[in-house]
Amino acid sequence: MQLKIPVISIVGKSNSGKTTLMVKLVQELKSRGYRVATIKHSHHSFEIDKEGKDSWLHTRAGADAVVVSSQTMTGVIRKTYQELPLPEIVNTYLTDMDIVLAEGYKTLAIPKIEVSRSEISAELVCKDDQKLIAVVGDKTPGIMIPFFPIDGDISSIVDFIVLRLKGQGST
Repeated sequence: MQLKIPVISIVGKSNSGKTTLMVKLVQELKSRGYRVATIKHSHHSFEIDKEGKDSWLHTRAGADAVVVSSQTMTGVIRKTYQELPLPEIVNTYLTDMDIVLAEGYKTLAIPKIEVSRSEISAELVCKDDQKLIAVVGDKTPGIMIPFFPIDGDISSIVDFIVLRLKGQGST
């Protein structure tokens, strides 16, 4: 399934700084006027409903989907019997966004920026992946792709992403 909007996955080992980078990227992209969605990939089950809330009660009663809607936010809680593929999530729920930043999905054939810290691992998770477009880290990775210092200016990373979006029409 073809993605309808650009997706870039932020990958790396646990505790490398993926979430911190994602937050900074979202803030900078938003400050430039982009509509940004994020997807956090998890290998575990999770709960987003708060115990005792009406939506939680609806879910516990057996509803297969619960939608919570207000003037400023809509949330969909839907049971799935298998993990939804990333393209289905993007193409169903996020088509009005300019870009999606995904955390994880390191095995999918989508553009990736890897976060790497030498104290966590000397090896990149996606070093042989043709879709690895950049590395953000504390040490140059020794492969011929763009490198950005982890403690550097976030605007240079966003400039790189924006140029990629404009130059290719999609990632």
